[in-house]
Amino acid sequence: PLVEHVAALKRGGAYRVLRTLLQSKLVAHMSVPVDSYRITSMGYDYLALHALVSRGSVSGVGHRMGVGKESDIHIATDDEGRQLVIKMHRLGRTCFRQVRNKRDYLRPGQHTTWLHLSRLSALKEFAFMKALHMHGFPIPEPIDVNRHVIVMSLVRGFPLNQVQKMARPDVVYQKLIELYLELASYGLVHCDFNEFNLLIDDD
Repeated sequence: PLVEHVAALKRGGAYRVLRTLLQSKLVAHMSVPVDSYRITSMGYDYLALHALVSRGSVSGVGHRMGVGKESDIHIATDDEGRQLVIKMHRLGRTCFRQVRNKRDYLRPGQHTTWLHLSRLSALKEFAFMKALHMHGFPIPEPIDVNRHVIVMSLVRGFPLNQVQKMARPDVVYQKLIELYLELASYGLVHCDFNEFNLLIDDD
């Protein structure tokens, strides 16, 4: 069978591995239109994390910090004990038509999967993060990316929507306007520049 050939396993070995993967919900069995297997989102997580660990970018994954419409955020660590953040893109939570209309990942008529779209989303975000970080914008340091998972530095601060009092709100407002205009000077328009996506520290 093709699965044995691709996996380079002897006859019988592939089925034992598939049984383990099925029990762990890393793959799913499909009987229509043909007898086949597909990787699950959890299986895709395992592949990405395995690659990142093998490269030394991540050594451990901790608790989930947040859940968004299109991603999960987890705390992580590297070999030196430094705290990091991993962002797992999960575009399957949104409407496929909305993703197709709002993003330029696909050509008209092109077919794909949610996992592939999540990978494209992560790669594009990582590229933007590298460019913004290189130009000194106040964003997390992009460290690595694999498939749909981005590794970045942990930024200390509080979401702006949770801050009830400020000593100088006028100064904060001015800095935010300057940041927005600086982004625009590079041809970038942040479509979600709001209190839920901004971190502020004690300084």
